[in-house]
Amino acid sequence: MAELVTQDTIDVLVDFYGFALQDEDDLAVPVPFPEDREVGDEALPLLTVFERRLDFGSACHTHTAVLAWQVWTGEPPADDSEPWEARGEAKIYASTGVLSVEAAAGDARLDLGVADRLWNVRVLCAGRAEVARRAPVEVPEGVERYLAQFWPAAA
Repeated sequence: MAELVTQDTIDVLVDFYGFALQDEDDLAVPVPFPEDREVGDEALPLLTVFERRLDFGSACHTHTAVLAWQVWTGEPPADDSEPWEARGEAKIYASTGVLSVEAAAGDARLDLGVADRLWNVRVLCAGRAEVARRAPVEVPEGVERYLAQFWPAAA
């Protein structure tokens, strides 16, 4: 059974419908954020995968989202703590063991605890419909919520 190693929650300032996680060694990222980023006038797909980079699509142009993240020893059990509206899975290689949060502002980092590893990641999102509803009349804070769960990929 998988065990939770670490977890944390951060606020992310979303702009142009998204943000990204990428290897902290940005020289090792072939296409660093925001290059080749999907941009539009409406909600973007939940996940767009690049080498050593994951772009997160939001349902709102500009707002503050909440990103909870967890590192597990193996695939985590299903999470039912929220009414998740979107789900995606991907893999990301982290040479440094640290992912930087690429957003409108801030310098947050996710320390996965182990360098030079390929990680599975499951991303869940709640609050998409509500943040899109509120966006025309306010700049929402904490309405859209993401959970990113990381565990080692098989060698």
